[in-house]
Amino acid sequence: MKSDPSTAAAPLRGAGGALSSSETGRVVLSPAAAAALLEEAADHLVVHLDFREALHTCERAGRSLSNYAQADWPVGTSLEVKCSLCVVGIQALAEMDRWREVISWVLQYYQVPEKLPPKVLELCVLLYSKMQEPGAMLEAASAWIQDPDNQGLPEYRALAELYLQQVLLPLGCLSEAEELVVGSAAFSEEQRLDVLQVISIARQQQKHEHSDSEKDQKLNQEDSFHKFLSLLMLLRRLWDSAVSHFVSLPFKKSLLATLILCLLVVRFDPGE
Repeated sequence: MKSDPSTAAAPLRGAGGALSSSETGRVVLSPAAAAALLEEAADHLVVHLDFREALHTCERAGRSLSNYAQADWPVGTSLEVKCSLCVVGIQALAEMDRWREVISWVLQYYQVPEKLPPKVLELCVLLYSKMQEPGAMLEAASAWIQDPDNQGLPEYRALAELYLQQVLLPLGCLSEAEELVVGSAAFSEEQRLDVLQVISIARQQQKHEHSDSEKDQKLNQEDSFHKFLSLLMLLRRLWDSAVSHFVSLPFKKSLLATLILCLLVVRFDPGE
């Protein structure tokens, strides 16, 4: 049965009515109030499809839960509610086509990427990967994966694999991928061998593409040189032909022929 948000969220109101956004950020919600706001945000998102109001509700609760350490109720409960609020907020931003703001938005409530809950990090990686912008998560995901406190979490292996498959390999960060699978206990020996084989194939492909690019560039340079050489030979023949007639032409005709030759040089100048 749904809680009554107006009752559960009563601490958000004072004698003078609703609190301002700055005052809301200084209030620590009770578990019932935070859960009620979470339920309200989910209703706006799923039932009413009011994504803007869903995001606003998440932000109201999130600002307060950032001060959870000062509360007199269990820290674990606060973290779970804040994580759920972020999940709803991420979905709301995505629905409003504001997905580029997602990682900066969640970091408002966790300050550093190492503190992101596994579920929030997973959603961020999947979202940016789906939108073909995995590079936006490279720094944050790398910081989370390398943090010693996170390496003991049960979700670490799955997130390390996700980071490898959805971020490092698509970006061509082969050295980082190799370092991860070799230095991390999250991967089994079979997985490690499979990934190293994929990295080896990717490196060969990169070398092949680089070699093809160099060949194409060399061919283009040679083609330009041959065209320029042909132009010089053409101009030489024109010059020889003109010189052979200059001696037999009156002065005015010689001047006109010289002018025409100059125009030809300008016309065929490859720099033009």
